[in-house]
Amino acid sequence: MGPLTANELASRRPPPHRFLAVGVGVTAAALVGAATMILLSLDKLRSIMPAVVPGSSGWHGDYLITPFIEWTIGDTTEPGYAHSALAGTLMVFGGWLAHWAFRHGKCWMGFPITSGTGLFPWTVGSAGLGLVLSNLAWGWTIGASGVWQPTFVPFASVPPAVVLVYGGRMAVAVTGAVLGAGLTTPVALAAVNFGCRPLGLPNVVGATTGMWVSALIAFALCRRMPWMLAPTVTVPRCDAGSPHCFVDTARQGPRWVARRMLADFTEAQFIGNEWSSGGLLVGTLASYLLNPAMASSAGDLLPRLLIAQVLGAGLAVTLWHRQWAKYGWYPTFVPVVSVAPATVVAFGGTVQAIIAGAVLGALASPPVAAAIARRLPSDVHPFVGNVVSMAATTAAIVTALSVLPGFS
Repeated sequence: MGPLTANELASRRPPPHRFLAVGVGVTAAALVGAATMILLSLDKLRSIMPAVVPGSSGWHGDYLITPFIEWTIGDTTEPGYAHSALAGTLMVFGGWLAHWAFRHGKCWMGFPITSGTGLFPWTVGSAGLGLVLSNLAWGWTIGASGVWQPTFVPFASVPPAVVLVYGGRMAVAVTGAVLGAGLTTPVALAAVNFGCRPLGLPNVVGATTGMWVSALIAFALCRRMPWMLAPTVTVPRCDAGSPHCFVDTARQGPRWVARRMLADFTEAQFIGNEWSSGGLLVGTLASYLLNPAMASSAGDLLPRLLIAQVLGAGLAVTLWHRQWAKYGWYPTFVPVVSVAPATVVAFGGTVQAIIAGAVLGALASPPVAAAIARRLPSDVHPFVGNVVSMAATTAAIVTALSVLPGFS
């Protein structure tokens, strides 16, 4: 048999995307393995360390200035199951750094912050104002009930979404903040206290239900407000006509995979950048080492919760990386802030809970979110699809797992 021709050789080569998929998967697996070893080591270290600083006793709705400020800043990290004022401060600082780099065209800016819109100051300003108003108006529910309440929800829902549809103006930012505190928080409170708790569902189901229900009402109201001009901002919607904000998606090497997995940790806050996510994670882990009570309501479960989130991020990016290249954006972050951590909390951080939550969340949540987002009107921010998916897939997966052996 003679030597193969060029055409024969080409016909025997696997399609390029197969090599890409293998590279993405191997990189994600290596990153998950390394992160797991680090987090387990920190868990072991924490178990033999005394509390370096006293843990915060939390906020009890009494409106004392210091605990109120600490609680409010910590609320900025609540979408990712953390609650750390240090992490919130570093997250926002990282966001400002990334915004400065984006505005000045620095090569180290990371993924273009806030979907490449340049509206980070307006989104974080509106979200922050909505968060303050939410805690001022509804903080009493924490004192009255004695348990956690979803006062954080405006920071990751209506206020920044309104800015990202109607543009960066003072009237828009204030309107979004008021709608977030006046609609999102009470709907989430009702969903958590009268739905999730009686039914035994994870609180994230009620919080995200409050987000999507209030968002549909808020955007309907915005159409009738004379000071809310026609939508001016284009954001990714996971369809062929969507702008490709992230120009490096065609070069999905190991560096891209690592960056994307990291950036997904702040996508729920409408930031989606590595510098901001790095600040969030460094602050959370530092708070955990100082005292677990300062880092998250998950307490000693935090390392296992983070392992599930990293595993969920790695699986989602691996499974859906071609959608990133096709659309320029894809909601791979959805299981990272919903199904994966919720399953760990629901079933006590067991190995099977970590694996099941991450795998099932990565398989189900992103395509559901994308399918809903691409069908929404142009004046409704596509984050609605993300939070509908969070609520629906978390409720379905946690409920299904609860009847299986090994999950209790």
